[in-house]
This record gives sequence, C-alpha cells and structure tokens, in this order.
Amino acid sequence: MMTMQGKVCLITGGTNGIGKSTAHELVRMGATVVIVGRNAQKTSQVVEEIRQSTGNDTVDSLLADLSSQRNVRRLANEFESKYSRLHVLLNNAGAVFMRRQLSVDGIEMTFSLNHLAPFLLTNLLLDKIQASAPARIINVSSGAHSSGRIEFDNLQGERDYSHRAYGNSKLATILFTMELARRLEGTGVTANALHPGFVSTGFGKNNPGFLMKTIRAVVPLIGRSPEKGAETSIYLASSPEVQSITGKYFVDCKVTQPAPQATDSAVARKVWDISADMVHLADGLPAKT
Repeated sequence: MMTMQGKVCLITGGTNGIGKSTAHELVRMGATVVIVGRNAQKTSQVVEEIRQSTGNDTVDSLLADLSSQRNVRRLANEFESKYSRLHVLLNNAGAVFMRRQLSVDGIEMTFSLNHLAPFLLTNLLLDKIQASAPARIINVSSGAHSSGRIEFDNLQGERDYSHRAYGNSKLATILFTMELARRLEGTGVTANALHPGFVSTGFGKNNPGFLMKTIRAVVPLIGRSPEKGAETSIYLASSPEVQSITGKYFVDCKVTQPAPQATDSAVARKVWDISADMVHLADGLPAKT
C-alpha cells in the first residue's frame, strides 16, 4: 500500500463528498490530514468517523466560512500556528449559486468562494508549502470550465448573471493553477487542477427552487459515488507518478487538455493580478520575468 506517513495535508470542504472521501483515504495511508468545515458539530463528527473507520487518529479540523476573506486569513493563521509543515493543499471547497448574491466582503459569492478563497488561502500558506517541498497544491475545477468566459468587465456578474457563473469560476481556477505553476517553477512545489467527474454529493443544496430540487433527485441515479469522484484528488496528492508534473489539468487520473480559454497565459496573469487586488494581497508570489 502506498504510504503518506509524515505528510501533512490540508483539505477544504472536507466534511462531505469528494473532500471527505479524499481525507479518509489519505488518513488511511498514514497522512496527517486537517479538514476544513463550516459547521462545528458536523466537522467534529466527520473527524471521529474517519478516526473510527481508519483506526488512525491523525486527523484534525479547523473551522472557516471560506466566502469570508477574514475567515480565510484566520484559517491560514490557525493552521500555521499548529503545524510546521504542509505537504499537500487540496482546495476542494466550492458551491453553485443560482441567484446572484454577495459575500460579506461585497463580492459575488460564486467567484468569491470558488476562486478567490483558494487563491487567497494558497498565497497565505505558500511560505510554509515551499518550506515543505517537495509539496503539492491541488485545485478542484470542473468540466464546466469549458462553458466559462473571463470577462474582465463582468467578473462578478454585474452586467448579467446566470448559471454560467459557476463555469466562469472554475475556468478561473484552472487559469490560477497554470499561473501558480509558472511562478513556482524550480521550487519543488507542483500545482495541478482536476475535474472529479459528475459526482453525487450534497452539492447545490444551498439553492432553493424546483429546478435544483429536481437535479438533486436525479444526480444520485446517474452520478459517480464520492469515492469514485475522489480518485483523482487522491492520486494527485499521493502518487509518485505525478511528483514532478505541474501546471496540468487532470481527468480520471490522466493529463487532459482543458478548453482553449483555459490555456491563455496572458489572461491567467491578468486574473492573478486582479484577484490579488480583490483579496488585498500585499505580498503574493512574485511574477517571474
């Protein structure tokens, strides 16, 4: 069995679905896994469940509402105060919002939670990640990125808002990953994105209405299990086969070409710069010339 002994992993969205399944498997492989959840009771229950099912007590938790930049900064500070190393950061948390709404920071929620939160958290933890090299950063995107567009005059759906906001945010995830990989060249830290497949989880339950209720009823009939959906995350976190691969997009544990709009390096750099401004990041990872 592959071992993750001595590795410290941080997983956002670790109390349900893909994140929970990934955490369970990495703990089983011997890693120390810190899961991030919003609800204290549920998070505590998941930690205990993983301990019981794996026989390992190397699982911990931290609480944060990742749609709040203040919460993301607090999360990073709490992690750094408890752990001296971070070998795997899995940015897994995400959501879809069918109606436009704003975060506590006044930013459209889909873009805030799905893109800005992992962007900020990753940058805040980069010093620790680089000090832990070889290390891996894994960002969960989606095949929905292929329908996305980066419109710099409409990043937050100010002009119009639709279900495409989710695809836009997942496109931003891949562009962020590619630019991050470029900036991390030669550091021993890799950055890759993935599509987990169409997975049956609690995703979308935050949206009321008949359409989402219907979708949630159908998904368990045709979607992958969370365990199947977690396979690529687990592979990218643990496999020696990908230890030197970076800046790629994976589907079913294989490098896959993303949509053309996800490969534009100039757009990726601009997304990075705008994102840094939106999260008030004074000392982000510098661009390489």
